Amino acid sequence: MGGEAATGKRLTSSGNTGKQRAIIFASLRGRFPATLCYFIEFPATFLIMSYLYVKALHIIFIVTWFAGLFYMPRLLIYFAEAADRPEPGRTVLQEQLAMMQRRLWFGITWPSAVVTLIFGTAMAYLYGAIPGWLWLKLGFVLLLYVYFGWLHVIFRQQQSGEIRYTSAQLRVINEIATVFLIAIVFLVVLKNALSMLWGLAGLFVFILVLLVAIRTYKQLREKKGKGNEVVR
Repeated sequence: MGGEAATGKRLTSSGNTGKQRAIIFASLRGRFPATLCYFIEFPATFLIMSYLYVKALHIIFIVTWFAGLFYMPRLLIYFAEAADRPEPGRTVLQEQLAMMQRRLWFGITWPSAVVTLIFGTAMAYLYGAIPGWLWLKLGFVLLLYVYFGWLHVIFRQQQSGEIRYTSAQLRVINEIATVFLIAIVFLVVLKNALSMLWGLAGLFVFILVLLVAIRTYKQLREKKGKGNEVVR
């Protein structure tokens, strides 16, 4: 069983799948009758192609999911900032933003999150034995779904007219998806432990730079606001 899983992993993880398949099937034809070879080749081909199709769909829905994760916090920020506007502009703007939030969240983000999970589970099943780097990646994915649930809570609060986070806090929350994206991509591409350590170290530095940039941006906005008040 372990050998079959390892073989499945080698077949599905290689980019040169067609060449590997040809070599394996040529070896089978030299050992077994033609009829028997067909019944051996077809399940192997189906397994390999199934993995590749599932992987392609998984990547597509990851992209659409992250599109929602990147844009939704911006809508949450705009909704929070709209509360500082005078009436009737505040109500009109918040109603428009609330509608945009619902369409994005239930039309793109939620369906993509569910389908990503389905295809990701199918990939893990077809992959076979799960290496250490993949377990670490799955840990980041789990945290990403926790973040997704947190955004859903904030979304529900704003839909009911409740604003618990300031625009500055939401700007920090907005960058969390970027951190997860960098961590997951580094793990998937690099795979070995030493590279993962360097990647995570780079991620830590990126987080520090991001926090400094957000703080600087906030200070510049405050100075600009004070300047506008002086002009008035």
